[in-house]
Amino acid sequence: MAARADDTVTVEQALTHGARLLPLDAAAARAQAEEILRVHPSQPEALRLLAKSCLALDDAQRAVALLAAVAGMLPRSSRAHLELGEALGRAGRGDAAIRALQRAIALQPDQPGAWLALGDHLAASGDEVGAEHAYAQHLRFAASDPGLLAAGAALAEGRLDEAEARLRARLSDAPSDVAALRMLAEVAARLGRHEDGELLLERCLELAPDFHAARQNYALVLYRGNQPARALAEIERLLAHDPYHPSWRNLKAVVLGRIGDYDGALGLFAALLAEYPNNARLWLSQGHTLKTAGRREEAIEAYRRAIALQPSFGEAYWSLANLKTVRFEDSDVAAMREQLAAPDLAPADRWHFEFTLGKALEDRAAWEASFRHYAEGNRLRRAAVPHSAQAITMRVRRAKKVFTREFFDARRGWGCPADDPIFVVGLPRSGSTLVEQILSSHPQVEGTMELPEVISMTRMLRRQSGRGEQHTYYDALAELGADEVRALGESYIERTRILRRSGAPRFVDKMPNNFMHLALIHLALPNARIVDARRHPMACGFSCFKQHFARGQNFTYSQEDLGRYWRDYADLMAHFDAVLPGRVHRVVYERMVVDTDGEVRALLDHLGLPFDARCLRFFENDRPVRTASSEQVRRPIYREGVDHWRHYENWLGPLRQALGAAIDTYPEAPAADPADARATAT
Repeated sequence: MAARADDTVTVEQALTHGARLLPLDAAAARAQAEEILRVHPSQPEALRLLAKSCLALDDAQRAVALLAAVAGMLPRSSRAHLELGEALGRAGRGDAAIRALQRAIALQPDQPGAWLALGDHLAASGDEVGAEHAYAQHLRFAASDPGLLAAGAALAEGRLDEAEARLRARLSDAPSDVAALRMLAEVAARLGRHEDGELLLERCLELAPDFHAARQNYALVLYRGNQPARALAEIERLLAHDPYHPSWRNLKAVVLGRIGDYDGALGLFAALLAEYPNNARLWLSQGHTLKTAGRREEAIEAYRRAIALQPSFGEAYWSLANLKTVRFEDSDVAAMREQLAAPDLAPADRWHFEFTLGKALEDRAAWEASFRHYAEGNRLRRAAVPHSAQAITMRVRRAKKVFTREFFDARRGWGCPADDPIFVVGLPRSGSTLVEQILSSHPQVEGTMELPEVISMTRMLRRQSGRGEQHTYYDALAELGADEVRALGESYIERTRILRRSGAPRFVDKMPNNFMHLALIHLALPNARIVDARRHPMACGFSCFKQHFARGQNFTYSQEDLGRYWRDYADLMAHFDAVLPGRVHRVVYERMVVDTDGEVRALLDHLGLPFDARCLRFFENDRPVRTASSEQVRRPIYREGVDHWRHYENWLGPLRQALGAAIDTYPEAPAADPADARATAT
């Protein structure tokens, strides 16, 4: 029964009674608040109590109206804006929630709860940089211990060595401090030590299973560590606690897209866009998913929406260009040039605009102007990413020395006997997506995507060897026994199972860079088939040069690096042809264009598959495709693409010089350099 706020019962007593009722009987608490407001219509604490009871009864819209009134009465109250932001989030008004939370933080910056809620909304809206900053500030202010406060400040300000030292000292004294464990896991993640972060978070959750922020971190670490099934299980556990949590839903959408559940991902993105309709990055994510699912027109609409919301969003323009089928209007070109003229344009936006203008002008046959933009985009990108051509060359030399014919003969019969995988390797833009599309049109083959499982295995072997990423894992692989090698293959089959949906007995793993790991593939999965997609080095090189890759492929941003990388690739493949004759089937792009029927038949024969005419009509296959060739492989092969690079020949001298004899000997590798042979022998 409601306590009357009259002369016999003070307002404070009535509010205290309502607060006690709230966790036990939200309807009774609501009645109590309404009784107080009948007598005192504008009492702020009574409005807050009524709003909280409405939230408990799933009436978020009324709660928002009540808390907006409180914030209007108390414009300098950080708590009022924080509670309004939380209610707006529950009401599905994410953009407004972000603004309210930012106001709360501006009034009182040391509120960990406000920073955490803001981070959740920014993560849900796709603002990864903003979310990371907000979460760091949450960690900074959530700690009450002076040592943790200092560690949190160091983490928030990017002083990772100091943060790590302070946290390790804290854990030495208090090994069960879950806040310190979570913070140290964040340090490990930022340093790229994902396995360390995973172990720290596992320990944290053993001690505190209901530590939801740590579980969110754990799910993210699992996802980034290429364990989507485990990540999804953790996310589902979080959503069972709070089905409306914005950043958890966003993370689930990202993971579903990773495992090929595009309908599920698109449904979540659509719900999030209803809450954050003015967030350009979220529209971009929706566009990427639509593109992969083959819903081209809807993807274009999503990208255009992102541009309308944020005209300086270079990545949204590039996403349109990367469809390869969009032709930009004069107004688009003018808008991009206007953005490039802005001195404060962010570096990432700048190089995206350069690549996009290169494509727009290429479509207009303005070859020289187009190349200038491509060259500038590459210059900017090359300055931002690390790449050592010499390190790649040395890695190839080491592989040739370790993986000899005698090495493989001594390990004959090792590995997992499964014959499910078909590995398509080569260089990017070499026709590998075309090969995958042809194969996935066969009823016995499922196309998946560029799978990182093999690369994950190489990192695991490096860690086991105690050597860093800059070193090869080849010696660690050479030291494994038969059981360990078989376990690698079995792990690969198990970890790719979640990506297989059609029930077809075979599947394609199209990660071009896996050519560096053929020894591992052959040992772990001796019955898997390997296909090398190869394209003329000038055509392939320039196609890479004009492509901005979302991640990896750092060798593509310099003509000299591209030429050297192509030579190293061809050299290593020639070595495996010699020590494992017949193991790799080569598909030469130009031959496929001239004689598609003959090349497809030879490919299927090598794979032990019966001919199927659907493979010749691969462009009718509507399966999801992630790569830059997604729209091109939905059309028949066209001859014009073979020599398109010649329009730019006048400016490709550095690439030609770096390739050297590789141009003349194509499609075979040039003869090994005597210096390379001597280095391999030593």
